[in-house]
Amino acid sequence: MNDVAVLIGGKAGDGINSAGSMVAQLLNHIGYSVYVNFDYPSLIRGGHNFAIVRGSKSARSPGTCREKVDFILALDQATVEMHQNQQNPSSALLFTKGLVKADGQVVPVKEILVQENAPEIMGNSAFIGGFAKAAGISWETVEQVFHAHVPKGADLNLRVAQRAYDQLATVRPIPRCANPPRPLLTGNEAVGIGLVRGGLDAYVSYPMTPSSSLLHFLAGENTRFGITVVHPENEIAVILMALGFAAAGKRAAVGTSGGGFCLMTEGLSLAGMAELPVVILMSQRTGPSTGLPTYTGQSDLRFVLHAGQGEFPRLIVAPGDASEAILWSARAMELAWRCQLPAFILTDKTLSEGTYSVDLPSPDKPTSGDPVTWDRKGDYLRYADTPSGIPPLAFAGSPGAIVKVNSYAHDESGITTEDAAVVVRMVQKRMRKGQVLVTEIARYTVVDVSGIRDAATAILCWGSTRGVCEEAATSLGLRVVRPVVLTPFPLQQLKTALAGVTRLIAVEESSTAQLADLAQCNGIAVHDTILRFDGRPFTPEDLAGRIREVL
Repeated sequence: MNDVAVLIGGKAGDGINSAGSMVAQLLNHIGYSVYVNFDYPSLIRGGHNFAIVRGSKSARSPGTCREKVDFILALDQATVEMHQNQQNPSSALLFTKGLVKADGQVVPVKEILVQENAPEIMGNSAFIGGFAKAAGISWETVEQVFHAHVPKGADLNLRVAQRAYDQLATVRPIPRCANPPRPLLTGNEAVGIGLVRGGLDAYVSYPMTPSSSLLHFLAGENTRFGITVVHPENEIAVILMALGFAAAGKRAAVGTSGGGFCLMTEGLSLAGMAELPVVILMSQRTGPSTGLPTYTGQSDLRFVLHAGQGEFPRLIVAPGDASEAILWSARAMELAWRCQLPAFILTDKTLSEGTYSVDLPSPDKPTSGDPVTWDRKGDYLRYADTPSGIPPLAFAGSPGAIVKVNSYAHDESGITTEDAAVVVRMVQKRMRKGQVLVTEIARYTVVDVSGIRDAATAILCWGSTRGVCEEAATSLGLRVVRPVVLTPFPLQQLKTALAGVTRLIAVEESSTAQLADLAQCNGIAVHDTILRFDGRPFTPEDLAGRIREVL
């Protein structure tokens, strides 16, 4: 068994996310690289929620879930009925006694809670214990996981879990493998760690799925990280407050999704004109409008490329998993400040809320490219027309400096002007910063090549589809080419990555193939597109089948 997959399902309010996280930790502790996908409707209670936990013997988190599962843990009847087509012939079914009618192993949750005088909220601990026994996971491992991840009430939860562990039988043992336990992080947590590595001082956000958990994560760790976390009244206040932090010399980031970012676009243009660095996590979900608030998509690329009135340079990075999210979130913060412009971290629900096994990447080595500060010689010009277009920084309160932040067309000192010659010169100055950004980006590998690296047929993809594309491509003998930076468009690196490719297939979770359009606008020929836009991520089986149809 190279892979194992566990599905746990029930209603909203049944604790599916926490139960899925505990199953993930069990697999993590017996040596599996883990990926977890959570599927839930936009309901506080009711509906059908489920999590699929996939463990792989590979040293890297799989980043995608297969269609079939080895275990189903059913907290209600709907789970059995809705997922029966996902069972293998040898799949094991565990279900709650009295709530589910099926053939499988019964977990007497209510009886166990009564016997231990435990609250109802601990019912899932019985399921975790029962699953561990059914999977042949040692009781010592169960104890380690509960003590590490259930700090409050671990002893009572363990007694509940042990009663189920002692009553069930081992029916589908999962062999241990060699990987050591590693941190399990959601994509949003990884973005937060990366921002902190990049020098984050303040995080400002209004909750909007699927970016919300980053607000919760950073608010819970603000003292440890030494940062300020603010939840204003709406998204307009969010972007303006972040720009206020930047004007005061504090590195700020915001988080939102498409609907919230709509309200931020005027503030984005303010950042462009006033040359204020800000990092924006834009986590995509299915649109337009409210759309499917808790499902995924890749349909906001054009929006982020062109948001805001007027013309100004920007950076857009699209990490493919949690490890890349750490690395590129830090780089986004550093480059935003080095070049004094807005930077986007473009993710989606799959990445933001998915859980990954992470080998924490080493921070980039220090460079000499830190933001240039005012040398206190002569009058301070906030918008000095330097050869690079990047002016030296000073902030309000700096001795001897008059610091003006202006959204109007302005001269070098920040004084409003409508003089044509000055306007032209300042536009050219701002656009030169984009050329500096191109040079900075060239220092990194910004186009990833994987799969069968010399294959003549390649998949072009971006963001969270990394894992599923690599899995399908490897099985079919294809190359995978994936730009991590989308603006400035890495044309030269992309051409190098596509050398020898005679057929290029774009795989995207949108209905209009937005990356394919961007590539073709830059002279890259895309021969076929495979698109999914129902809010659910591709599976390796589905994608491989559709690639075969195209080929």
